[in-house]
Amino acid sequence: MSEDMGLIVRTNARALVPFIGIFGAYIVMHGHLTPGGGFQGGATIAGAGILFLVAFGLKAAKEKINKNLYSALEGVGGLVFLGAAMLGLSVAFFYNTLWHNGPLFNGKPGTLLSAGFLPIMNLGVGLKVFTGLVSAVFALSLFRRWKE
Repeated sequence: MSEDMGLIVRTNARALVPFIGIFGAYIVMHGHLTPGGGFQGGATIAGAGILFLVAFGLKAAKEKINKNLYSALEGVGGLVFLGAAMLGLSVAFFYNTLWHNGPLFNGKPGTLLSAGFLPIMNLGVGLKVFTGLVSAVFALSLFRRWKE
């Protein structure tokens, strides 16, 4: 039994995975302006990784997915989120100090660079959600119980 899908599914996956990843990155970066944010964008990007796993099979995914890198990136995402939350600790936890008096991300409201550290937090959450979901689905596929 073949471990991957047919030619049509693999061809479509090759074409769609980059676009899904780019769209997820768009959702993460514009989370403070539009519906979405770190969680939604991270889940969308994870969808690209899951599509790769389904289309090409576990063997190809084992070659491409480095579990140590994903584990490290998940930790970095959590630390970025926590670090951004601690930036304004002199005033309050989650105080948006970059927007109030920082040199960056304090632009005109409604623009991409207008939300203080919210884009940084969205990036941390997106990274954590993306790596966590891909790792979880990859682990589930590694430890399946059905017979081949």
